[in-house]
Amino acid sequence: MEQMMGDMDIAFPNLGIYLRNVPKTIMVGNFGIALYGIIIATAMLCGITIAAVMGKREGQDPDLYWDAFPWIVVSSIVGARIYYVIFMWDFYKDNLLEIFNLRGGGLAIYGGIILAVTTIIIYCKFKKTDWRLFLDMVGHGLVIGQVIGRWGNFFNREVFGEYTNSLFAMRLPLAMVRESDISPLIREHIEAGTNYIQVHPTYLYEGMWNLMVFAILLLYRRKKKFNGELFLVYLAGYGIGRAIIEYIRTDQLYLPGTKIPVSMVLGIVVASVSFFLIVIGRTRAGRRSPETSPEETQETSEQT
Repeated sequence: MEQMMGDMDIAFPNLGIYLRNVPKTIMVGNFGIALYGIIIATAMLCGITIAAVMGKREGQDPDLYWDAFPWIVVSSIVGARIYYVIFMWDFYKDNLLEIFNLRGGGLAIYGGIILAVTTIIIYCKFKKTDWRLFLDMVGHGLVIGQVIGRWGNFFNREVFGEYTNSLFAMRLPLAMVRESDISPLIREHIEAGTNYIQVHPTYLYEGMWNLMVFAILLLYRRKKKFNGELFLVYLAGYGIGRAIIEYIRTDQLYLPGTKIPVSMVLGIVVASVSFFLIVIGRTRAGRRSPETSPEETQETSEQT
């Protein structure tokens, strides 16, 4: 591997992979389009498509999902931005206009999920459909959207972890990463005469983890006892993975006044609460007649 990297290069030395001139944008005439934005848009479209397909298999009208799509997109972006701004308030309080500068980065997935779920519940109440079943299907699409969306971080040279020399170690030119993302440990391992950092590709780890969560959801479908259970499985699976991976990331958001990563704490809390609700839900479902489907049970509970 080269000792000096080109500014647009990305390398995985222990895998023998060296990628030259990896772009961050593509040009359409004189207008540049960020690959990050293209990938996020693709992730959203793939996610809602999967949710609609899964919903159709459950007897739902796929148009329910496509009609909700614009509302989910807007609410998730707004929620993700609000969440990020809250935990970065020390910066934004003196730069209020930067709150609206999405091109500068700063979206947090948990904020997006919180507001998107709220929007879905309101939407389903308006449409008189079961929001728990809707969320089950959305969980499938959401986790695949996250798998795809993380590749936007690859092109943006962000969401990486501490220094490593493991199999998946990734090298990025110093000129292409934010100064604030370079930890003291990473800086200690910058060798003299080189112009790159070598780090954990945590975006890749999270993508691989989420792909496993998706597989679990597909396998768990036949074990489902109540509507909303699959979404809770998604939350538990994602929460565990995020808590583990967050520990080695360098672009963490912290609980105010601490050095505790908020996403690590939230991941543990979300996973714990989800497991608790799954146990409660399955226990209650076990008391019902085995002939009663989750949909029938839900309709009965809503009528009462």
